[in-house]
Amino acid sequence: MPCNCEELEARERDTLARYAQFSSETRGRNVHEPPPEWRTQYQRDRDRIIHSRAFRRLDCKTQVFLSGSGDHLRTRLTHTMEVAAIARNIARALRLNEDLTEAIALGHDLGHPPFGHSGEEALNDLMQGHGGFEHNKQSRRVVELIEQKYPAFPGLNLSWETLEGLAKHDTMPEPPLGQAPAASHHPSLEAQVANLADEITYYSHDLDDGLDCGLLTEAKLERDIASWREASGRMRSEHGDLADECRHYFIIRCLIDDQVHDVVQTTEANLAAAGVASADEVRMEPKPLVAYSPARREANLKLRAYLYENLYYNDTVHEPHTRAATLLGELFRHYEQHPEAMGGHIQSLIPGHGLQRAICDRLACMTDRFAIQEHGRLLGTS
Repeated sequence: MPCNCEELEARERDTLARYAQFSSETRGRNVHEPPPEWRTQYQRDRDRIIHSRAFRRLDCKTQVFLSGSGDHLRTRLTHTMEVAAIARNIARALRLNEDLTEAIALGHDLGHPPFGHSGEEALNDLMQGHGGFEHNKQSRRVVELIEQKYPAFPGLNLSWETLEGLAKHDTMPEPPLGQAPAASHHPSLEAQVANLADEITYYSHDLDDGLDCGLLTEAKLERDIASWREASGRMRSEHGDLADECRHYFIIRCLIDDQVHDVVQTTEANLAAAGVASADEVRMEPKPLVAYSPARREANLKLRAYLYENLYYNDTVHEPHTRAATLLGELFRHYEQHPEAMGGHIQSLIPGHGLQRAICDRLACMTDRFAIQEHGRLLGTS
């Protein structure tokens, strides 16, 4: 017989830590639905995110290099899948709810606009005086308003805990109708894991893409980044000389493993010191419990600064993004003059959300490729 929802929830109670977020203790959804038959509530959230149009569009959105720049370079979709894998590993080690962690990880970048962080900066500039733009807030708009897949409600009607995880640095979501607001300083441990897994992923895999494109070199990394030097020395002592591709992969694998082990060990110590006995007690802690050790945090800050100087702001990466962001500005101004050029659903948002916010929704949903095509179609350029 198939394992039903109640049996899956009982399995969670038998195997997860007491401070994990249990599916049976969800605060629910904005619109009440019957519970899923053979899935938990968070498995339903995960599946709804995977089947959304916004998730599929991530395949043609920039991670670091403009989408389509190379066959092996990461897109926003491959980045998201890697975040989910690392997040699940950490959650499993800490006996947290893997399904909730995965749902948050898979949905965390749904609101990212085309052209990476340059696109986000461009939209934020265009939206000054109209509420600005931030991709975490936009992810919430995608799953609560913009996706149109169900007859009974707008968006995906995700559980409160998944929305809490997507809020990240924003305020917590409103509770489902009839419930008291949730007092909290920080989100669930599952949300904290997804957040840190995102950081582990983009630092490590952006190194990989930078090496593949020749914008970063092993020689300079050996000289300038202690964590790379340590991982490289360990790899060579265990495996000797390897071909370039294999060597890069194993060094970066070592970096990821080091960070995952550091997070798990540091978090276990934090949990023991805090003595939390439930997910709600986690939320009331004065600081996040999922964390790096001070030494690893310092090493990552140095790596982050190095990547900004040598990769993200390298002309090869930055100039195409800057030109693409200019394209978004021209589209924005065109839609201000011709709102009828936007799709019907986006136009329907204008009365309740304002013209500029509706335009922002339209642009943020675009892939790199579609934004370029739409610019050519509407403005006669390519």
